[in-house]
Amino acid sequence: MSEWAAKRFWKTVEISENDLGFSITLDGRPVKTPLKTALTVPTKELAERVANEWDAVEEKIDPREMPFTRSVNAALDKVSVQHAEVANLIADYADSDLLCYRADTPVELVKRQEDAWGPLLDWVKSKHGVEFTVNTGIMHRAQPVRTAAYLREWTHGLDNFRLTGFHDLVSLSGSFVLGMATAERAFEPAKIWENSRIDENWQAEQWGNDEEADSVTKLKRRSFFHACEFFHLIEQ
Repeated sequence: MSEWAAKRFWKTVEISENDLGFSITLDGRPVKTPLKTALTVPTKELAERVANEWDAVEEKIDPREMPFTRSVNAALDKVSVQHAEVANLIADYADSDLLCYRADTPVELVKRQEDAWGPLLDWVKSKHGVEFTVNTGIMHRAQPVRTAAYLREWTHGLDNFRLTGFHDLVSLSGSFVLGMATAERAFEPAKIWENSRIDENWQAEQWGNDEEADSVTKLKRRSFFHACEFFHLIEQ
């Protein structure tokens, strides 16, 4: 049996402005989220991305081809009703940040990590006044209380849309600092993504590439850049 999928029923896609932001209409009828929440976004730029996805549908609706619509749905249906839980989940990454767990050998990897991650830790200290404790090995070591408290408060200060994007930036890179640096445009996104892959790239150089792992990495990379664009569209 073939899988059922909703089909295109509309001819026109338009953007309308209201007191809450910008909504998308299909033949004059407002688009709603899966939980029937009015699909309203805070910026016209984001509304245009969502509208373009609906306008691009040729026959069947495929959510996999509509990343901005999916992210908006997540912000409205999920993050809005559990903002504190999502913020705490992401803030926890700071206590075991990727950038703070270093190799002790070989010297080439040690240097590669320091060259890539050192400037990022310097940046967060300079910009936000918080310090991280760098460790060798994989045993957990708690970060300074002030650092954890400050970053938790910063995360809770994000609105539903920004928190949705930031969740993906952090979880896909494996690092709160990398996610924060991306959100605040401290470094180029492509460079930040490469900095999140230091260990994996090192292993690939030593043992060769794995086709399945490479496929997963490409998907994550595409999702990371989408999250970056989504977050920054909220600031337009």
